[in-house]
Amino acid sequence: MPELPEVEVTRQGIAPHLINQTPVELIIRNRSLRWPIPDVAQNIIGQKIRAVYRRAKYLLVETQAGTTIIHLGMSGSLRVLPVNTPIEKHDHVDLVLDNKKLLRFNDPRRFGAWLWYELPMENHPLFSKLGPEPLTDSFNVEQFSTALIGKTKAIKLCLMDNHMVVGVGNIYANEALFKAKINPSAAAGQVDHARLGELVSAVKDILAKAITQGGTTLKDFTNAEGKPGYFAQKLHVYGRGNQTCDVCGHLLSEIKLGQRTTVFCGICQPIK
Repeated sequence: MPELPEVEVTRQGIAPHLINQTPVELIIRNRSLRWPIPDVAQNIIGQKIRAVYRRAKYLLVETQAGTTIIHLGMSGSLRVLPVNTPIEKHDHVDLVLDNKKLLRFNDPRRFGAWLWYELPMENHPLFSKLGPEPLTDSFNVEQFSTALIGKTKAIKLCLMDNHMVVGVGNIYANEALFKAKINPSAAAGQVDHARLGELVSAVKDILAKAITQGGTTLKDFTNAEGKPGYFAQKLHVYGRGNQTCDVCGHLLSEIKLGQRTTVFCGICQPIK
């Protein structure tokens, strides 16, 4: 599933082609995604696109009339292509622009979303209870430590809880905890303030580097230009269960937390 860096790389790829352009046609070939695509052609056609931004793992295409909400789901991708580009299997939506380009949404598994909302985005049910963005000043050790007071569940599960901080998926949670030297099973409320500060810094650093390097290579992910990400070669623990730690040489452990594969080093991550 594309994580925050992949979604942000996609945003950076499509935004220059969309901003200040005007949709002239919306082609919906299959409405049956995670939620049925609403019939919103009349809302967006003729409305100049004034911003393309990201909230958590959602991409938002904003016009004066409202905002298109796009989620890539498990296997979705967005490509900017010339008009009249032949369609391929699973090309469900085309947003045709007045610059002779189109934004094409492809989603083999159909777990993605293409929605429309007219009110301020913070009022939308998908966004109203989300935590802070991890790459902003709103995500900091004071905010995070306060959110964790009394929490007995594993720190990794809290790190992946969108009510506490958005967009830190399984890959980057594993990597950030390794960098901060925190055992992913540690009770969240018992991790001390200084170590939480290390974790917050690790999340910011790892996500920023992943975005710079183009996102992590996943089987289903390509960016807006069709190129895969390159962060996978930098991973220390994710996907490396039962291999040796590249820092200490100890065998990495692999467990399940919240039904997600969790890999860590018992020597480098002793803090519980």
